[in-house]
Amino acid sequence: MILRTGQFTFPTPPAQLFGREAPLMLEIGFGDGGFLTDWAARHPDWNVLGVEISPGSMRRAFGRVRRAGLTNVRLYLGQARFLVRNVLPLRSLSLVYVNFPDPWPKKRHQERRLLQAPFFELLSTRLADGGALRLTTDDAPYFSFALEEAEKTGLYRIEVTEPPPETLQTKYARKWQAQQKPIYHAVFTKQAEASDPFPPSIERYDVMHHALLEGTLPALERFEKLVHAFRGGHVIVLEAYRTLDGTGLLFLVRIEEEDLTQEVLVEARPKDGKVLVRVLPFGLPLSTRGTREAIRCLTEWLETQGMRLAEAFF
Repeated sequence: MILRTGQFTFPTPPAQLFGREAPLMLEIGFGDGGFLTDWAARHPDWNVLGVEISPGSMRRAFGRVRRAGLTNVRLYLGQARFLVRNVLPLRSLSLVYVNFPDPWPKKRHQERRLLQAPFFELLSTRLADGGALRLTTDDAPYFSFALEEAEKTGLYRIEVTEPPPETLQTKYARKWQAQQKPIYHAVFTKQAEASDPFPPSIERYDVMHHALLEGTLPALERFEKLVHAFRGGHVIVLEAYRTLDGTGLLFLVRIEEEDLTQEVLVEARPKDGKVLVRVLPFGLPLSTRGTREAIRCLTEWLETQGMRLAEAFF
């Protein structure tokens, strides 16, 4: 049920994820999973894909879907833009729901809003003909902003309507209704398609990079965070630990690339007279330029600790 970044191809046919052909609904920001679970139960002939950035929400939604015994749901922890651009094929989506998105009300944060013209353009290439995005929000400024951004593209027929009953049953909808706040709803139906097909923005490798070094691993009495910048992103080595058997080192690494963030474990461990530095398969990470740069960053740091690079596979 839970999709891992490393299992994706670019793009990934939805039938490969669900094991069947069916119309595809995507909910962006599923929160506790209440709406998604109810919708999937009422539409067993649809494939339902949810994307969320909160690990806590992922846990709660997973529990809901599992208790409901649903087999037509898949959940992904990550950025919606990454999923839509890199993973979903052209014209593969029939319906998209965005319920009570973060409005990012401060002016300096508005660039973080999802529903901007570039996203509407990208989405037009992933929606099937006649497919639609349905937005429900309590935030009037964001609602007006989304309408204006979609209008700019000229790719959608926009209808402002009353919210459908199912969107009024979400946690936030009940909260705002109890406070007698107005709730806004719009349907953005695809009428045309952007000329740019928006190919994947992340380069995916078929093998995971690694390195071999000579020498002795450092004692690791003290470790300070490492930051390594590369074109298109950053590698941040957050923590370093001695392995339980005392022979190797483990590094917790955060990799930030365009619309993709991964936290991976990198191991440095003696092997056949050398030290192997590699990304562990824990969590099924995706092999990208970022993972390559993580190996480069840690290899260079180990060289500053007196080790020597023998072979580089990055």
